[in-house]
Parts: sequence; C-alpha cells; structure tokens
Amino acid sequence: MTDDFEDTFAETDIFDHAPLRLTVDLGALADNWRGMKRRSGKARTAAVVKADAYGLGIEDCGATLYHAGARDFFVATVAEGATLRSYAPEARIYVLSGVWQGQERQVFDNDLVPVLASEEQLSFWMATVAERGDHPCALHVDTGFNRLGLPLDDALFLADDVTRPASFDPVLVLSHLACADTPSSPMNGVQLESFRKVSAAFEGIESSLSASAGIFLGSDYHFDLTRPGIALYGGEAVNGAANPMRPVATAEARILQIREAGEGQTVSYGGTFPLKRASRLAIAAVGYADGYQRSLSGSGIPLREMGHGGAYGVVNGYRVPVAGRVTMDLTIFDVTDVPANAIRVGDYIELFGPNVPVDETARAAGTIGYEMLTGLGLRYERQYLMADD
Repeated sequence: MTDDFEDTFAETDIFDHAPLRLTVDLGALADNWRGMKRRSGKARTAAVVKADAYGLGIEDCGATLYHAGARDFFVATVAEGATLRSYAPEARIYVLSGVWQGQERQVFDNDLVPVLASEEQLSFWMATVAERGDHPCALHVDTGFNRLGLPLDDALFLADDVTRPASFDPVLVLSHLACADTPSSPMNGVQLESFRKVSAAFEGIESSLSASAGIFLGSDYHFDLTRPGIALYGGEAVNGAANPMRPVATAEARILQIREAGEGQTVSYGGTFPLKRASRLAIAAVGYADGYQRSLSGSGIPLREMGHGGAYGVVNGYRVPVAGRVTMDLTIFDVTDVPANAIRVGDYIELFGPNVPVDETARAAGTIGYEMLTGLGLRYERQYLMADD
C-alpha cells in the first residue's frame, strides 16, 4: 500500500459513504432533558439511559446528559451502571433490576444503587450490607402495574417494621405508572393514591413515580424525582398529543441501485406487490437485520388487516413508500414520483428523523418508537453531533 493511498484513505470520512448511518444529535438530547426538567417543576430530574441509552449509545448520551446537569441516572443492569460510571463520575446511578449474588462487588466498586423489587432481593441485600456495611438502595413498590415491585401491603408493613436492620438504608422509594401515556385513564389516579400512601409511610425518604409520560400529567405526579426516558430521545410520551421534543436520532440508508420496472411486474419476495404503473425503484441498504422490521413492508394482506400498509422514507425532500417486502439486508422504495434529476445512486433515504418521526415509522410497523430505537442493528455507522455548552 502506497503512502499516497494511505493518506487518501485516512482523509476519507467513513460516515459519508456508509451503507447505513445513524446521526445522534446530542444538542437535541440535552435540550430535551432541560425541557423535561422545566416540566418537572420543583422535582429533580433524572435521566434514564437503560438499553444503551435507548439504542443511541450510553457513553456519549450519558456524558451529554451529565454535562447538561443530570445527577441522577437509571439503568437496567449492573453492567450498564458500571459502564456509565466513567461518564457520570459524581452521579447517583440506580439499577432497576436490582442486585443478585455475585454482583455485590461491582455494585460497591462502582457506587451503584440497586432498586430492590422483591422479598428475595430484600433478604439478600440486608444480609449483604450487614456484612459489608451501609450502602444506599432504593425500593420498588408495585401500585397496580403487576410487573416488578413489592406488593403495596408488604411495602407498608416494611415501612413500619421496627425490627428491620439499621443497615437497610433506602434513599428512594419508587413505583411506575401503567397508563400515563393515556392521561384520561382512571388507572393513573388509582396508582397515584396508592403511591401517596407509600410515600407517606416512608417519610423522610425521597419518592419517584413518573417517567416521561407521567411528567406530563402534572405536579401531583412529580414527587421528589422524575425519570424521563423516551422523551429525552425524541420519542412520543403521550398518545394522541403533539410531541414537543426535538428529534435526536436520524437513521439513513444508502441507495445501492435504481431500476425501472413495468406495470404489472411484482416487487420483492412472494410477488405480493404488483406495480400499477411503470415505476422507478430504489434499492436501499437496510433490512430487518438492521431493525427495519419486516412489518414495515409495503404489501401483504395480513399487514393491511392490521391497519398499517407500509412505511415511508424521505429522499432529497420527497416522501417515498416502501414497495414490497422488507428483506434481511435490503428494502425497496418506490421513487417514481421523485424527479429523475433529484435522485441518484449513492443518495441517502431517511428512515426516520426530522422528516419522518420515529413514532410514525414505528406505527407503520405496528409497534412503538421505543422498539424502533432499541432495535437498531450493529451495522449503522454512527455520528454524534456535539451539544453546545
């Protein structure tokens, strides 16, 4: 390899030519956290960065949120907490899955706060701190979700149990709303009343009830600490309402080929998408191996019956529909209505981003924005746009 070739190769920006690319706007992420902080009123505002910051990268997103002012973080696992610690050195990091035997050293070494959700975890933790000494924990109480958490009555008993070890030192009691994305749901009020009992029982210990959607329910739901997640990453938190958050993630696929096809010909596997006119088709380098789900396909009676008939992308300002079935590595878009001089091989089709909201794409797949983001595959070349100070 010659020096000239090496110099040319070194100067090439891989992102500019990648088959698949993902742009993460860290400035928008920071702005979204500040926006949720304002909406949280007097409550402190944490940042939920579980699942690799909803698929966008816990290192860059965690550091950005820490720099923006977040000092409370929530992760799903001890391993995620250990990764985050380097990027949020003075933060309190809560581990939502708690702690199990064999993880104690990682919890203590990284100063993580396990969220205890069961009698088994409580017993194990009490024995651990009795041996190792005091270490903060949090307590998860189920107020009607029927997922993780101590039953309400058990939590109230624990609050009054004078025999509990002095080394059991919760710094937070929390619960999670099941229907906060539907503000009219009576379930919200039921859970609120139950959690008020918990909060009062654990007097002097901070309380947290609301994730992203709960914050929009108003100050009654804020307590001491809010826990925004999906809203930070630009996703919709409340059903049927305008989304006030800035888009954070932009996913794009490169056009590998543009081909002509005649009326009556079919597109992709199964021949389920007959063309009703002579068409131009753009074959893009994305498929279900990249999290662009097969249910985004632009054809198929089962999909139509489910109420979603395929996704759209945007190329050079033009909306273009998916044509035929999404395949493992490739997706075909109908670009017939894009002027020939406005599109060429090598251009990028936006899969979701500022022009195609991630939740729009998710609805076309019959799912939610959370799944679109956390399901991003490993083949995206990533670019992080730095946040302003």
